[in-house]
Amino acid sequence: KTNLKDIIHPEENLTVTSNAFGDGGMMPVKYTGKGEDINPPLDLGSISPEAKSIAILMDDLDTPIGIFNHWVIWNIPATCTHIPEAISKGEVVESLGNANQGKSQYGGKHYYRGPLPPFGVHRYIFKVYVLDTVLELDHNTGKIDLQKAMDGHILQYGTLTGRFGSE
Repeated sequence: KTNLKDIIHPEENLTVTSNAFGDGGMMPVKYTGKGEDINPPLDLGSISPEAKSIAILMDDLDTPIGIFNHWVIWNIPATCTHIPEAISKGEVVESLGNANQGKSQYGGKHYYRGPLPPFGVHRYIFKVYVLDTVLELDHNTGKIDLQKAMDGHILQYGTLTGRFGSE
């Protein structure tokens, strides 16, 4: 299991892909603040039989103020190996087994906020955590509190990075 000190960069042992873009590729406008501002679909590799839930964070790695969080979601059922595009906004996502969406740094909203860099091309990383527990967290939970709650519960971890912006 992963410890808190390793949460930023735990060992990757989970495959995360999307049929919308390849790892390191450009994200279609549809999934950005210049388009429909909806989450892209994500597909997860083999989930551990011990898994109880899945959490996802999406961060902009290239802002002048450091890493900037765009999406916080947890308690996705471990049986869900496909995250469809355009999940509903709000604290509870019924279509994902009543998963919880916390507050992102981007506007403090309970939903995915797509890339909208003010300049240049930024990298956006989707970090997927497979957990051995279901988390009891407040709906106003943000990235840091989610990371603390996941400490010691991470069975698998994988990433997918997309890029967006203009040269």
